[in-house]
Amino acid sequence: MQNRNSQSFGMHPYSIMIVLLLAGLSMIFVALSAAYLFSRFQSGEQPIRIPTIFVFNTLILLGSSIALTQAKKAYLNDNTLFYQSMLTLTVILTFAFMAMQYIGWLQLLTQNPNISTGNMHMYVYAISLIHLFHILAGLPFLLAFLYVAYVKMKDPVSVFVYFSDPLKKLKLKLLTTYWHFLDILWIYLVVFFYANYFIK
Repeated sequence: MQNRNSQSFGMHPYSIMIVLLLAGLSMIFVALSAAYLFSRFQSGEQPIRIPTIFVFNTLILLGSSIALTQAKKAYLNDNTLFYQSMLTLTVILTFAFMAMQYIGWLQLLTQNPNISTGNMHMYVYAISLIHLFHILAGLPFLLAFLYVAYVKMKDPVSVFVYFSDPLKKLKLKLLTTYWHFLDILWIYLVVFFYANYFIK
């Protein structure tokens, strides 16, 4: 019944949900970017210098996105060991990204100890926290794939059933798309704050 409904839509409901989610996220961050520019010009404050570690963090997030892409390819090629290792690497890099974010926030706090005052630093905290929240929102799905990859894929029969399941293939595809989007979004945010140095 679910497959018939999906075909009648021409697009699986999960795919529709992810498109709506990503569209909503895009609007949120565009609105926050515009609010930051408006507030900055109204207050006459200098652009914020984000910690260099945020740039380094971009490479970590890029690495996790590439690793997840490789896991997806391994899934399509029925390569269990490589699939497991790439999922593991994706999780490790994701936790590394979150740890580095915390360090970046500490550095930002050093630049501006009094966060209670209404200044531009609050935008960086808010934007990066919202981004991290969506990383955390996707993490349970990533961990679920990792759990199944190690716990349930132990014999040829279970491996065959897992790799031949079209719904799991779709979910992995959507998770990869979501991860790529968060990657692109973070790159946009870093470029946006650096570009502000040249906007007077």
